[in-house]
Amino acid sequence: MEIILASHSPRRKEILQNLGLSFQIITRETDESWDHAQNPEDVAMQLSRKKALAVAEKLSGKDALVIGADTIVVFKNQIFGKPQDKADARRTLQLLSAQTHSVISGLTLCHGSQILTDYAETQVQFDRIPPGELERYINTNEPYDKAGGYAIQGTAALWIRSINGCYFNVVGFPVHLFYQMQHKMGLDLFGGV
Repeated sequence: MEIILASHSPRRKEILQNLGLSFQIITRETDESWDHAQNPEDVAMQLSRKKALAVAEKLSGKDALVIGADTIVVFKNQIFGKPQDKADARRTLQLLSAQTHSVISGLTLCHGSQILTDYAETQVQFDRIPPGELERYINTNEPYDKAGGYAIQGTAALWIRSINGCYFNVVGFPVHLFYQMQHKMGLDLFGGV
């Protein structure tokens, strides 16, 4: 069975490599819009499902497990994706400063006719981000390809007081949920480790 990651995210790629999985990366352009009346969990799951199904349809007939994931940041019911520019990154991080927010990743696995979608949620508590540090941070490349405008595994770790939930979910791939879901599909990708 081939394993296909339907994402170009370097963080997802690194996490799967660190788990010892052999996989290919195949992506297809998908519509990442959502209905703003949806709850955040459904948005994350819907986006992960779109990504996985777009690739799974292309591989129809192959024995492949397709993995789709999407991560969003949620604060006071507002969904934050990747910042568009410095002003957007500044605004987002100012809102998250000294607050607790949720990081929600939708995860979809497609194998043959089986399609399984779920989500993981992690609470992240930020200290107050000093304005000068925030300005220096948004002038780096770190905020711009990450939901919520920060990388927990990067410089932003300096401001994170605590997390409640899966650390890897905040990085962009909910490892524990993935492990549970592959078992639900009757797979054993890790050889009973």
